[in-house]
Amino acid sequence: MKEHVFTNYRLQLPDGELVGTLVVQDGKIADIQPGIVNQGHNGDGDYLLPGLVELHTDNLEQRMSPRPKVNWPLDAAAVYHDRDLAAAGITTVCDAISIGDITPNSMRMTQFSPMIDTLYQGKMAGRFTVDHRLHLRCELGYDKVHETTEPYANHPMLSLISLMDHTPGQRQFVKIEKYKEYYQGKHGVSEGEMEDFIRHRIAAQHQHAEDNRRQLVNMARNHDICLASHDDATPEHVQEALADGAKIAEFPTTLDAAKEAHTHGLQVLMGAPNLILGKSHSGNVSAMALVEHDLVDIISSDYVPQSLVQAMFVIAEGRETPLHQAMKLFTINPAKAIGLDIDRGSLEVGKRADILTLHHDGVVPKLTAVYNQGKRIA
Repeated sequence: MKEHVFTNYRLQLPDGELVGTLVVQDGKIADIQPGIVNQGHNGDGDYLLPGLVELHTDNLEQRMSPRPKVNWPLDAAAVYHDRDLAAAGITTVCDAISIGDITPNSMRMTQFSPMIDTLYQGKMAGRFTVDHRLHLRCELGYDKVHETTEPYANHPMLSLISLMDHTPGQRQFVKIEKYKEYYQGKHGVSEGEMEDFIRHRIAAQHQHAEDNRRQLVNMARNHDICLASHDDATPEHVQEALADGAKIAEFPTTLDAAKEAHTHGLQVLMGAPNLILGKSHSGNVSAMALVEHDLVDIISSDYVPQSLVQAMFVIAEGRETPLHQAMKLFTINPAKAIGLDIDRGSLEVGKRADILTLHHDGVVPKLTAVYNQGKRIA
């Protein structure tokens, strides 16, 4: 029986903080007790938390293309991505893979299948340190999004599907200028091409979005896949998501949409970068404004894995909330949203020993160790 003892830590338990000792045996939490013992890892009063559960990260894309026109070998990119997550304290992740995009030759249109295959093969080979799962981001304006997604409906790693609509003039991009700023910067679309580009996007949405939504919703229901809405901007968007059977509202863009979602039981997910920067890069509602209204249930790292731990302290310190309360948005709540709370997401006897230790000097919290099922991974 392999045993690890962590003592003199500020254990962040579901209902409070305990200065005490946690014992790991065979990859699971075997005991939690108050007080300090004379064996094991002495934390000198540092924090010990459950591993973070991430539902939406695009970090694999960053590792695949670290610079424009650079295509990194996919197997290596996936391993780098895995190590990024481990170093950020993430022990369970839903890797966000986009199905459909605005440009026909983009990486998202050509690499989604190799990305999924590489993640599955890496997981089966034991190549990763983190528990990887799939989040398929389905762009409703892409004509083939349903037929492309449907073969993955029974994929053993699939945990989440989100319905996206990045059409200019609505949701995330109500302000056309923000849309132009984002896509001209990201995809190099010239000013002269932009108007045709916008017209094409609007036409594609009108032609394909409704039918794609219906088919994807039916697929999610038939295969019992957790469904998320994306960038809801109005109460009407939220009501549509509720009718679809969505459980999560990703990144609502307005206070009204977040209120509607929260009132009707959708788990509201916001981004950690938004919290740290104090604003949305698209000019939408700030995550902290929603946190202050008690409207946020889950925090995602989105495009910066390392942002999660810092965002946890931003919430705890900004709202004068105990850390054990703030951490639920990063641990048990996302685990519960995709049905994994039975064995992870909190420090409880019998659960997986997915744990992290950290020191906070009052400026930037620093992870000191990360464990997945009792094995140190960072």
